[in-house]
Amino acid sequence: MATTAVDAPAAPAPPPRRNRSRLTLRNTFIGWTFILPNFIGFAVLTLVPVVTLFYLAFTSWNAFGQANWIGLENFARLLTDGTFHTALINTGYYAVLHIPLTLAVSLGLALLLNHKMRGIAFFRTVAFFPYITSIVAIAVVWNMLFSPDSGPINQFLMALGIDNPPGWTTSATWSMPAVVLTSVWREMGYYMLLFLAGLQAIPRELYEAARVDGAHAIQRFWNVTVPSLRPTTFFVTVILTIQSFKVLDLILVMTDGGPGTSTLVLAQYIYRKGFEENDFGYASAVAVVLFFICLGLTVVQFLLNKRKEV
Repeated sequence: MATTAVDAPAAPAPPPRRNRSRLTLRNTFIGWTFILPNFIGFAVLTLVPVVTLFYLAFTSWNAFGQANWIGLENFARLLTDGTFHTALINTGYYAVLHIPLTLAVSLGLALLLNHKMRGIAFFRTVAFFPYITSIVAIAVVWNMLFSPDSGPINQFLMALGIDNPPGWTTSATWSMPAVVLTSVWREMGYYMLLFLAGLQAIPRELYEAARVDGAHAIQRFWNVTVPSLRPTTFFVTVILTIQSFKVLDLILVMTDGGPGTSTLVLAQYIYRKGFEENDFGYASAVAVVLFFICLGLTVVQFLLNKRKEV
């Protein structure tokens, strides 16, 4: 019996080259419509100012006349500027106190609030509330609390038998610790939420397995919680480091860099040189130094974190 071969259906013809190019162009245009608004905002508010900053760092400019190119004179001036050195040391001092204290307090707060109990949402909200409070209101309230004569903090210390309590914001020695304590109180709620998210992502099975193996609470914390929180801790440390070196608003309204220059930091020194003394070229040079300090510390943190992962 003869069999007849059935012809296979013909493959669809490819679209014409013109149609394909139109489709590609259309998809590209649609993609740019999504990207362009954000890119324009980034270019206008970030990219152009940063490029301009690097240019102004090599010029002498007072914001009104023409910027005069002076090469490395602004950076050579930094080497002999005692006020810049003081601001740099104060910034490092603030960061050394602020970073570990905020990490410890926010992590401890997250551990306390990582439980299912009635009213836990209220306590989490209370802990986060200082972060969204006006920085001016925070500065005013804490200046009253730190008042050497009538502040409740010194009244409490004197009740404990301390005859000469610190002068806090009126003392060159204690003003920076006072600012750090205020900053930790303000920011602990935000970083508490980040740690809380990390804690809730840890599988319960790990704690149950450690408990079965006989690990007590401290051992479970060091052997389960801390390693599992490494990505969160790394992220918080990077953000905290950058924010610590960029601190400005709280110091500006709480101590204005005083007494003397005891709380003057790099960001405020940039503000003074640029907007108060109208020396934008030199202020830009200081800003470039601050930029590379933050960049260098961030790169070191990434390298250390990568080494730990290996």
